[in-house]
Amino acid sequence: MKRHAPPTAAAFVATAAMLMSACGGGDGETASSNSDKGSVAEPVGEASASHTASTADSAGSADRPKIELPSDLTYTFEWPKTGDAGKDAVLSDSEQSIKAVDLAIVNQNALDKAYLYYYEGEAAAGTETFIQAYVDAKARVTGSYRFYDAVANVNGSSNASLVYCEDQSKGYDMYLSPEKVNKTAVTKNSYVRYSTQLRRNNKGVWAVEKIASQRGSARCQP
Repeated sequence: MKRHAPPTAAAFVATAAMLMSACGGGDGETASSNSDKGSVAEPVGEASASHTASTADSAGSADRPKIELPSDLTYTFEWPKTGDAGKDAVLSDSEQSIKAVDLAIVNQNALDKAYLYYYEGEAAAGTETFIQAYVDAKARVTGSYRFYDAVANVNGSSNASLVYCEDQSKGYDMYLSPEKVNKTAVTKNSYVRYSTQLRRNNKGVWAVEKIASQRGSARCQP
């Protein structure tokens, strides 16, 4: 099934139906209503070093939610620091936003405070529907997830983009009653490319506002 790419509420009719299928299932691209295929490939422009330092400082002082996940969920983020404070803040906040969605799924709470700290607007509404599909199915995620090939860009003091890949080949759905892990075969659709648009809010946090995804992207294949 599709993870971490809640586009619009309408698309979640399909997402809910896919809960009983493989994490690698499905084809093609899903996107927010104002995103298109071009936005997946083209990040936003660069920022100056002067404001990126202040961006990172503000984000570091934010009162962030604590994200504690079960030991059966593991993550590898292969996106090393860039040396640019603003871009590194985008990468750091995006890592937490990804984990926060999984925490909400684990907690079976579509209004979990942790992910709402990192998602706003269109992305928050879509994510709520995405999490609710897991709650309705009495399921959560398990396994290992790898994130790689990240390209972050910052535009001005409050706008940014992040494009990255996710390897879901060792990630699965786990149904809770009775407990059963739905292990599925690895296919090209186990690899997903994401494009997010972020805004630096008044807490200094890079919050996700829009998301587009392309499952089976040639750019993310091993």
